[in-house]
Amino acid sequence: MDNIVLIGMPGVGKSTVGVILAKELGYQFVDADLLIQQRENRLLKEIIAQEGVDGFIEIENQVNASIQTERTVIATGGSVVYGKEAMEHLGDIATIVYLKLSYRSLKKRLGDLKNRGVVLRDGQTLKSLYEERVVLYEKYADITIDEENLGIEETLQSIVNKL
Repeated sequence: MDNIVLIGMPGVGKSTVGVILAKELGYQFVDADLLIQQRENRLLKEIIAQEGVDGFIEIENQVNASIQTERTVIATGGSVVYGKEAMEHLGDIATIVYLKLSYRSLKKRLGDLKNRGVVLRDGQTLKSLYEERVVLYEKYADITIDEENLGIEETLQSIVNKL
């Protein structure tokens, strides 16, 4: 079990931190959202538009459940935690690190959600999405890193210290 999976809300820095962490550890880096786009040959927002939220989550679940890597940092999409098979598989092959941020800081950081490809159902707000997902992030996390008031370097250091 020598992979590291980063989970958390959009905007917490999973891809950014993941790349630097991989360099630091001498690991490979995989962005699960890019794997989905490659497999589907479409952008995330196109998949969501064409398949709907549930269709996207099903595809995301399949792709993440089939990741086979060693010594790799894997940055996942914020909705990965809806996929039971994916999360069980990732839990088997990796240490799962939850990058946690308060709702207030997240809202500031995210700005316009539509452009970020955030998976929102009709009528769902960022607040309700946050509350729904935090429970799942906490359930699956082996390690939780509270990023409140931490820069990228400090977040990185916290992860390395806890691994």
